[in-house]
Amino acid sequence: MTDGTWSGSARDAVVVGGGLAGITAALALADAGVRVTLLEGRPRLGGLAFSFQRGELTVDNGQHVYLRCCTAYRWFLDRIDGAALAPLQDRLDVPVLDVTKPEGRRLGRLRRDALPVPLHLGRSLATYPHLSLAERAKVGRAALALKGLDLADPTLDVQDFGSWLTAHGQSARAVEALWDLVGVATLNAVAGDASLGLAAMVFKTGLLSDPGAADIGWARVPLGELHDRLARKALDSAGVRTELRSRVTSISRNSQYENGRWIVQVPGETIETDAVVLAVPQRETYDLLPDGALDAPDQLLQIGTAPILNVHVVYDRKVLARPFLTALGTPVQWVFDRTEASGLEEGQYLALSQSAAQDEIDAPVAELRERYLLELERLLPRTRGAEVRDFFVTRERTATFAPAPGVGRLRPGARTKAPGLYLAGAWTATGWPATMESAVRSGIGAADAALSALGRPRPRHLFDVEEAA
Repeated sequence: MTDGTWSGSARDAVVVGGGLAGITAALALADAGVRVTLLEGRPRLGGLAFSFQRGELTVDNGQHVYLRCCTAYRWFLDRIDGAALAPLQDRLDVPVLDVTKPEGRRLGRLRRDALPVPLHLGRSLATYPHLSLAERAKVGRAALALKGLDLADPTLDVQDFGSWLTAHGQSARAVEALWDLVGVATLNAVAGDASLGLAAMVFKTGLLSDPGAADIGWARVPLGELHDRLARKALDSAGVRTELRSRVTSISRNSQYENGRWIVQVPGETIETDAVVLAVPQRETYDLLPDGALDAPDQLLQIGTAPILNVHVVYDRKVLARPFLTALGTPVQWVFDRTEASGLEEGQYLALSQSAAQDEIDAPVAELRERYLLELERLLPRTRGAEVRDFFVTRERTATFAPAPGVGRLRPGARTKAPGLYLAGAWTATGWPATMESAVRSGIGAADAALSALGRPRPRHLFDVEEAA
């Protein structure tokens, strides 16, 4: 570095953004021998999957889960030596409580057997108490029709999932008690607001591809332990120069070079590099894109966003005996026990993840407290005599891109029209909804495209993701 300018040797890359997409791209590039600088504007890594301190508690901004079919995120966990800290269920098992039923008759379960697809869910569906016998039979027929859809068919993207379900005999109850139970958590939208293409991808991959595909995994430690501390350790070991609190102000081509090296500007420093991976949200990408990089850059601004609200409650005693549950007949969606992960030594800490929260994302805390404490009393009898020691909310107003019909045509791929400039992020064209899996896949895709252009061999282990998918 000289006078605020760092000039790298050939085969340099700058990754802008330290979320999962950016971390992945940086690791993949560094593993291939590229000299990498990772720039992140925040004081931490992890993007929108992070932790913070609240008194003595270590709190995740929101509950994140992944599935066994998320081969890219599983690769990421292995790469940062974090797999043991975010284990998978041995076998899919989701407790579903219907608060409209009498206590003692509320519990249903969605779980799998060790049988081939689709028989692995047959017994669970046949005995699922939250649907009538006729509804269960129709669900089975709709699942088979869904399995037959071609995910490469572009017409699926412009249809909405809710209309497709109605056309295939699914009642409002079936949508609530099954399809939205899974879909809202994975798509961050109810069926009527979701692209059929993305919904089909979720259900075909997660429930209809392999018997164990939908087994659920989640971090038993704070997300910051994985996505910040262990990720930073892996980046350091790979030789990546990581700069936090470094917000990029511009990206441009250096006209002095025939092959067009890039200039990345941050306050107080100018970095010259062979390749740039933009791994930031779509609106920030739009602001940084040089002219001509995309044919229709305004399409990035047409990709909508969807919020997630997280409600956090600390009780003076244990009120939930299970690691997690999901609920019907109540605004409460998914409830997770975060007591041990947060460091709480007495009582119990529950985190409620409320997806597709457009109607509540800006509600006052007092209003949310009154609503959700009452709902938890309806749902969990042990809360009725318990003292609430803390109640707070975290809000991610732009948690994900909105999976609306037609969004597929708006999502760009990793390559741009500007040689050496690549895009990453869960919102890019990965084929997945806005999940940690999509973010990691996008980082792999961007790194792969950059390595090809730089003439560097692709790290062999990156092929593992594609072969397992």
